[in-house]
Parts: sequence; structure tokens; C-alpha cells
Amino acid sequence: MRRENRGAIQQFALRSDSSLWPNFLNGQPGQPVRVLLVDDDPHFRRVIAQELVADLRVSLVAQGGSAREGRRLIALHEFDVMMIDLNLGDGSGFDLIDYMKSIRPAAEAVVISAMEDEQHALHAFELGATGYLLKNSWFGNFSQAVLQVVNGGASITPNLARRLLLKLDHAQGDAQMIRVSSKPDKLSDREKEVLRMVANGYTSAEIGARLTISCQTVNSHIKNIYRKLQVRTRAQAVSFAGARGLL
Repeated sequence: MRRENRGAIQQFALRSDSSLWPNFLNGQPGQPVRVLLVDDDPHFRRVIAQELVADLRVSLVAQGGSAREGRRLIALHEFDVMMIDLNLGDGSGFDLIDYMKSIRPAAEAVVISAMEDEQHALHAFELGATGYLLKNSWFGNFSQAVLQVVNGGASITPNLARRLLLKLDHAQGDAQMIRVSSKPDKLSDREKEVLRMVANGYTSAEIGARLTISCQTVNSHIKNIYRKLQVRTRAQAVSFAGARGLL
């Protein structure tokens, strides 16, 4: 079979699979998940971009090859997920995750990196990332990783996930129990309203339009929600509030 024919068949398969995506999940062919891609490796960036573009459930809104360009694109574009390399040559992907969370707290971050040690992964999660994929051992689907995180899940390369599980000790478990049992600060009625809309999958812009407030005001509410619930991501906030009847 000719190479171009194989490529066409693979692309058709990806597009066909999107029709099987349950209609109650975020990321539909008519309303795709918006992705920002930042990686300084042009070849790897092209591989990921081609896969994302081939899936109707995902829309690649922009891509960049440096930390400086990444900061510009974060400020310029509305997006749901940022796929980010940690080593960008002119800066750190950690800084970009932190910057993204400061101005677009509802957006998710998925790391795509060659750095395999657990400390890098844990630091990325502490900054608010909900996915960590290793470039040399990711055998899955990049668009699938995007869809997982926007629907409240996490996407981690399997062998790294296993290593992280082995690294967790009883002290970390005790610390988590203390945090969970602690009483969170009370959310205002407006913050509860915003959180319910976040739980239903609305973006900051959509929430602002429905509540007739600015996108910046929505993001301020989301920051306050994160602070009060002691969480770093949208999925954590929804899970934490839902488990305690705050929604």
C-alpha cells in the first residue's frame, strides 16, 4: 500500500472514531476542544499537530516553538488545553504553566516532555497540570489525552504513572487526608454559580456571556474558588465541591 494511501486511511479512521464519542462529553465535532501547542522541537510539534488536526473533536488554535512565543499565544488566544514541553530552550515550561494558570485558570495543561523523573512530573502537577506524557514512551493518542483532561480526568504515560504510585508514601497520604478533612472557606452565591457552570463545561468567555460579566471577572471568581477550596485545577474544584455538596 502506498504511503499516502496509508496516511489517508489513518486520517479517515481518526475522523470516523470521533463520531463515536458520547454526546454528553466535552469535545464534539461541532464544538471541538481548543488546544494551544508549545514545543521547541519542530518535528515533534508537527507530529502532534497533524494528529490533533485529524480529530474533529479537537481544534488546534495556535502553536509556538519558544517560551516567549508561548506567553504571547497564551495571552492572545482563548483555549481549553495547553500542550507544553518543559524544556523550551529560551525558558521553562513550568513557568508557562504557572503563567497560564494566572490568567486562564480554567484551562488545562498537559505536559509532553522527554524528562522522565518523578520530580518534574510532581512539580508540573503542583502547578496545576492534569497530564504528563513522555515523548519516548507515549503509545496512545494525543487528542485522546486532551479529551480526557477536559472531561475531568488525567492523562499520564502508564510507566510514569506506575512510578509515581510507587513513590507515594504514607506521609503524603496523611497530608492528603488532613487537607480533605479540613473545612473549606465558604463560597459566595456568585462563586457557586460560576463553579456550577464550570462543572457543566462552559469556558470563561461563555460563563461571562451568560452572566453578563467580563471574562476577567469570571477568571477572578475562579481564582477565588481555587483559593478557597485549596485546589489548582478545574477538575479538582468540581470534584472537591461536588463531594461536599457545595454545588
